[in-house]
Amino acid sequence: MYSSHCLPYLGVLIVAVVGNILEDCLSSNKTYTMNVVLLEDNTYGWSRPFVQAAVERAIEKDKQQNDEHGLDFKLTANYSGFDTTVYNRQGCGSSTCEGVAILKMLHSKNEVGCIMLGPSCTYATFQLVDDEIGLNLSIPIISAGSFGLSCDYKPKLTRILPPARKISDLLINFMMTALPFKKKWKQVYVYKKSSNVSEDCFWYINALEAASARFASNTTREMLRGEEDLTRALANKRRHSNIFILCGNPDDVVSIKQTSGRIDEEIMFILLDIYNPEYYVNTTSSKAMQDVLVITLPRRNFIYGSNSTHNDTINDYVAGYHDGALLFGKVLREKMLSKQQNRTYDLPLDDNPFVNVSFDAGMGGHYVLDEYGDRDVNFSMIYTSTVTGKYETLAVFDTSRNATTVIDTHPALQWNGHLPSDVPKNHFDMQDVIVIVLSLSVIVVTAIALIFYRQNRKERLMQKKWSHINPLLIGPLDEKEVSLKIDDDKRKDSTFFNHRGRYDKKPVILKELKQTDGDFTEDQRIELNTLLRIDYYNLTKFYGTVKFEYGVFGVFELCQRGSLRYILNDRISYPDETFMDMEFKISVMYDIAKGMSYLHSSNIEVHGRLKSTNCVVDNRMVVKITDFGCHTILRPGRDVWTAPEHLRKDGVSQKGDVYSYAIIAHEIVMRGSPFYTRNCSDPAEKINRVHYPDGLNVFRPDLNFEGASEREVELFIVIKNCWDEDPEKRPDFKKIELTLGKIFSNLHNQASETYMDNLIRRLQMYSRTLENLVEERTSLYKAERDRADRLNFMLLPGPVVRSLKETGKVEPELFEEVSIYFSDIVGFTTLCHYSTPMEVVDMLNDIYKNFDSILDHHDVYKVETIGDAYMVASGLPKRNGDRHAVDIAHMALDILAFVGTFELQHLPGIPLWIRIGVHSGPCAAGVVGNKMPRYCLFGDTVNTASRMESTGLPLRIHVSQSTISILQRTDCKFEYEKRGETYLKGKGKEMTYWLTGVTGGKYNLPTPPTAENFQRLQQDLSEMILSSLENRGVGSEGFKNRKTLSTKIRRRDTNSSLRGSGPPEYFHLAVTENPSTYL
Repeated sequence: MYSSHCLPYLGVLIVAVVGNILEDCLSSNKTYTMNVVLLEDNTYGWSRPFVQAAVERAIEKDKQQNDEHGLDFKLTANYSGFDTTVYNRQGCGSSTCEGVAILKMLHSKNEVGCIMLGPSCTYATFQLVDDEIGLNLSIPIISAGSFGLSCDYKPKLTRILPPARKISDLLINFMMTALPFKKKWKQVYVYKKSSNVSEDCFWYINALEAASARFASNTTREMLRGEEDLTRALANKRRHSNIFILCGNPDDVVSIKQTSGRIDEEIMFILLDIYNPEYYVNTTSSKAMQDVLVITLPRRNFIYGSNSTHNDTINDYVAGYHDGALLFGKVLREKMLSKQQNRTYDLPLDDNPFVNVSFDAGMGGHYVLDEYGDRDVNFSMIYTSTVTGKYETLAVFDTSRNATTVIDTHPALQWNGHLPSDVPKNHFDMQDVIVIVLSLSVIVVTAIALIFYRQNRKERLMQKKWSHINPLLIGPLDEKEVSLKIDDDKRKDSTFFNHRGRYDKKPVILKELKQTDGDFTEDQRIELNTLLRIDYYNLTKFYGTVKFEYGVFGVFELCQRGSLRYILNDRISYPDETFMDMEFKISVMYDIAKGMSYLHSSNIEVHGRLKSTNCVVDNRMVVKITDFGCHTILRPGRDVWTAPEHLRKDGVSQKGDVYSYAIIAHEIVMRGSPFYTRNCSDPAEKINRVHYPDGLNVFRPDLNFEGASEREVELFIVIKNCWDEDPEKRPDFKKIELTLGKIFSNLHNQASETYMDNLIRRLQMYSRTLENLVEERTSLYKAERDRADRLNFMLLPGPVVRSLKETGKVEPELFEEVSIYFSDIVGFTTLCHYSTPMEVVDMLNDIYKNFDSILDHHDVYKVETIGDAYMVASGLPKRNGDRHAVDIAHMALDILAFVGTFELQHLPGIPLWIRIGVHSGPCAAGVVGNKMPRYCLFGDTVNTASRMESTGLPLRIHVSQSTISILQRTDCKFEYEKRGETYLKGKGKEMTYWLTGVTGGKYNLPTPPTAENFQRLQQDLSEMILSSLENRGVGSEGFKNRKTLSTKIRRRDTNSSLRGSGPPEYFHLAVTENPSTYL
């Protein structure tokens, strides 16, 4: 989630602590300045819009207390913020060095002040207070946050909110202590969310995760990283522990229980919800919280989320800034009063004046700061009473004494008044044995019955053979369709699959059968023969199968208007007023019912995958059903159309098809999305709520009977009967067909018009809406044009695209100083020799997608990739001063660190080595040619950068003298080694360097190979690759038959092989000229 980059540019701030901090403030002409450091955006609780008003109120309150004591001084505050909204990762994840930058700016203006309030982010605070970085502050910091263990025991840091080590001490003490309502615990789970984690939760769980920290050393904890691990642990009867620790809020607990389903009664959750005062405001709990023990702060002196003015929201972070200002004023006031009364002030003023202090503030309540300046609190442990259904306080933990005080000695807990044991009971008892034996008996008996049944069926149908259609009989469709609308749903629609053609003069669609290789089993041949005999007006015709080199396909009748789902979505081509009126909707429902009625009475018997995308429409607006049969090839559906009984137990049934029909009918009548309901939009949640109903209240789509016409009410009743929870109460399709026929007849009779009158009325309505249709199509064209523009901006720089659109050309431009990066894969030719073309494409795609994601975090421009060569530049087309060398260097280190962890998917165990070269200098850039324009770079700098790459070594970053000189001009301290003079073709001997890292940075760079290892690997590479292929089951014979890039070479010259006397090309260092178009 977070990352840190070292920005050690505060050499000017390495200053000595000036004697007595408060003495300096007292001599500042009655101006006592606090520098408030925070975020500028309003996304987080410690953002400037929320904090500034609270700090100003604290200043006024402190001024009143000074007046009461006869002191004539007032605190002042400077507000310095940093905006992270421009970063890919916002908030504390991107605020590593901003606090240092702000302090540097204040120092240059001589406005450092007396103290610093903030920052709240751990990474930012760590850069200010850590001694190893080399920063020695002259002022103390009061932070409402900075929870991480890395900020513990810092002499200049005071933390108003409890840090992570206090939470760790609380949990250790609570687990190890036997109380009236619990035994000692040793084993526990700790759940770490993978995304959307708050700043406090991230560092609290980090303290429990850290292997060297106290919690991991004193307990037997097991980490659960992600929802899959948590769900698996909750469902496991032989789990590690019954106790699950997580950080979040009650909504997280509800979400976990909805995802995991039924949870064992022995399991208990410990929820770290430290900064949520709602437990004291709304004491009524929920059923989901009965097995949860909440740890939170005591009652505060403010109302959570109160708004006195605009942008004035009160929370614990805002209260921390407010009370931090009061703390500074209190210590300053006591110092002044002691000087007036000639008393000795007993605070440790030479180091941190805020340790061992206690005071009462206006918002956060009573404060007690320990000997390290961290806040001690009495954490409340809250549970849900099974008697009252309300939140009750179970115990209080005092962090100053590391002791738990029991509040409720006889709590109404759901585990008979006691908390559960940490070790689960053994659930495997005699009852389980009986159930398993009975289940196996039933399975054996059923299997024997099925064997006899299938044997008899096979004997009757084995005479039927199956043969594929000749591929030569499948011709092109010869369609010339022009459409301004390019819809992603249409592209994904099975009826608009790429494989469309013509068979026996009929338009057909070829659907890939992915679960088979074309050699059908006996059951599959029986099903295909049964499917071949189906021929009905409302069912798509199946013509057979065809086998191509790249797959096996079923040949089906093509309905060229697409699926019913597409028709319902396209309100432009099929408006409600002309096409989708009530009469047409009933006709569509009637078509589907007739098709399903015939299907259920045939040998197919059941569909099993019925949904609106499997109902297709032909040119005559007749709805037909497709994708039926072939249950041994196609898997049953599991989506919003699936009946609840089949969600709970896999399978298919006719009553399940009736339920699916009801969901489709609801789509048709309401013309909305599948399973539309205003209370839920997530398909996964809909499926879960259908799967697990809440008592007698089943979850279904919205049907509003109020205001509905008589015909609509009749349709609603049919739909409601079809999705009944009890399958036996659902009507069959024969009855549905008859009911819809009566509704349609009554509708036509009441309209008192003939079919010709109906047709004329529809044509008149369509002509009136034609103008609106043209406008809609025009807007779609403009949308496509905008999408094309966005694609151009992805391929070329923004100024280049705008110039091409406006003038049709781009003026070349000279850049005085840029940095250029080149890299390639060592031994790429040998890797290709042992790989198929698709494996090479997948390998490069996998590598370069990761490279591209690294580029997003740096101010660089990807020029292009040619084969295995990767070229990046910085400083153009947008000039960025000296930052171009810094960004290229950071990017090169990130890429090299990634390569060290990357593994080839098709050749596991084979190392991936790259060479990297970097050079800085002048460069010309422009677009050459009119066809497929590319933004190209020209000049000696490009050549030299390419030479730096070609003369480099594997897993090394080869950097020129010019780049090193630029890096030395910046504040960033990179680490590098002198390689010495290196011969560069066309340049002579040049001094070059190896870039090895950043001072204080944590780059996990791979170790470059030594000369000894290099020579050994040169000899063993072929055997390593062949061994890897054999482990995959390919083997040497299989390799000969693989269609690799070297197949043609082996066929042409069987004697020339890779087993020659020379070393493998994979480890050849290119010292000759690297072919390049950049001259």
